[in-house]
Amino acid sequence: MERFSNLKNGTSTVTTFSEVNAGVAAGGRTGLTSVFCGIFFFIAMFLSVPSCATAAALIYVGLLMMGAVKNIEWDDFRISVPAFLTLAVMPFTYNTYGIAFSLISYIIISIFCGEAKKIKISSYIIALLFMVMLLLAH
Repeated sequence: MERFSNLKNGTSTVTTFSEVNAGVAAGGRTGLTSVFCGIFFFIAMFLSVPSCATAAALIYVGLLMMGAVKNIEWDDFRISVPAFLTLAVMPFTYNTYGIAFSLISYIIISIFCGEAKKIKISSYIIALLFMVMLLLAH
């Protein structure tokens, strides 16, 4: 299980995901945006910033991301259950398991609702990999 110890600390992945979303929301839609993000992350590797300094920025990005919650179709349980699992599991587990649980639940709900053919094969593969990860990590 030692080789999977890095799976428990998924916060850097979440932070990168949030930063990229912030860049797209600001209008960056080309590959050049990713190049500059990569350059700045490379520079940031050599700068030591205490977590108390980054907490405010992450809270602000989280607040901006919460604005999308109003667009979730809460009346449709096929969408609302996976969305709720993402919102609830990620902060409580302090990693990206929320994404895994939401994708797995979305596929299970879609199968039971008779919409299994609407899901792409890549989603099934990713969900299977998530299940393997969850089984091997614990």
